[in-house]
Amino acid sequence: MIRVAVLASGSGTNLQAMLDAADTGMLIHGSVVLVVSDKGEAPALNRAKLRGIPAVALDKKQLKTARFEAALLDLLVAYQIDLVVLAGFLTILSGTVVRQYPERIINIHPSLIPSFCGKGYYGRRVHEAALARGVKLSGATVHLVSEEADAGPILAQRSLEVLDGDTPESLAKRILETIEWKLLPETVEHYCQILEQRMDLKTALQAQRYPGRGIICGLNDEGKSIVAYFITARSEHSKNRRLVADSGTVRTKAIDEHLVKDPSLIIYRAMDIYEKQLVVSNGDQSDTILSYLAEGKGMEEALESRTYEPDAPNYTSRISGLVDLPGGGAYHLSILRRKKGECERALFPYSQPRKGEGHLIHTYNGDGDPLPPFTGKPKQVVLKGSGAEIAKQIWENLDEAYRVALCVRETNLSVGSFELFLINAEKGR
Repeated sequence: MIRVAVLASGSGTNLQAMLDAADTGMLIHGSVVLVVSDKGEAPALNRAKLRGIPAVALDKKQLKTARFEAALLDLLVAYQIDLVVLAGFLTILSGTVVRQYPERIINIHPSLIPSFCGKGYYGRRVHEAALARGVKLSGATVHLVSEEADAGPILAQRSLEVLDGDTPESLAKRILETIEWKLLPETVEHYCQILEQRMDLKTALQAQRYPGRGIICGLNDEGKSIVAYFITARSEHSKNRRLVADSGTVRTKAIDEHLVKDPSLIIYRAMDIYEKQLVVSNGDQSDTILSYLAEGKGMEEALESRTYEPDAPNYTSRISGLVDLPGGGAYHLSILRRKKGECERALFPYSQPRKGEGHLIHTYNGDGDPLPPFTGKPKQVVLKGSGAEIAKQIWENLDEAYRVALCVRETNLSVGSFELFLINAEKGR
């Protein structure tokens, strides 16, 4: 079940539509567990209280933007929110909030975007502008929130005919009652289903028969840090290895030394730690990151000195993770991949990890010749169970023909203790 927070500034009729949809069984994959308003006396808060839903007022007039957003983020973390729905919420959220919930904030806007949207277009102003332009159709749009107002990807739209004699009030009323009250709950339900699929570990791993090497970072449902590294391979040279552990360090090791042609790309520290900063990678860039950390520098700076692997024609991407164990398991994932002959350096920060959730990144987007590199952002995955159980989930969902080795590290963040779970194909496990 996806945990939903609704943010509203006014009467909360779109909130009510979502609550009614839950009552009738139309909204079953998401549950509204928190309502927040930027106005102290917003009627939307009363609607929530009548349903026994926590309702919090963060009065924008009393709080400066930074304090307001900090308080909002604290609430979203405390209630373990998976999806934020803006339902008549008049405050434009800054990139600080949007980056913490990428592709997990939905907004409904009373026009057919890209018309009559963006900064300054809200409430009555939208309908005044539509009527002044003389449009024949208007409607509503549900979209993902980006750092630019009303510019995120469109999830759903619905239109109606603008009538002769329409006023801003009459047009607004018809759009609200005939479109918004239906479109928003329907879209939220559909998107909650998508989020559940995204967060399914089995689905994420089986989506690519040949992912290459992969990293998963996050927290399990007990709040313990989970870091996984797996190897899948096609060639005998790449398959000629296993993972071995020495205390907290995990390395690749050749099974048959006589078969090794070029150790530089297959023998490396896959997982190691520097002063409670855990590094995981698919190559010797782990050495670079660890050495930069020892010099007081950061991961991003370290990777500026590296590029993708020189294994033409595949040019395998270098993937890395850095986990701040004292920082509640906050983590960064990165990928150095070839794009139009250049090295694209992408860094993905996750500074407020949530229980039961992690992110997966891997080197390839399936089989091919040459092998296509991983594209886009890391995938959200659910992390349920102990480290041993998660290791089993990962291993069983990697293709048996390709899987080579896996290591999962489970760290109890409150005391700093950890366990390692290793599986190697050459042992028949």
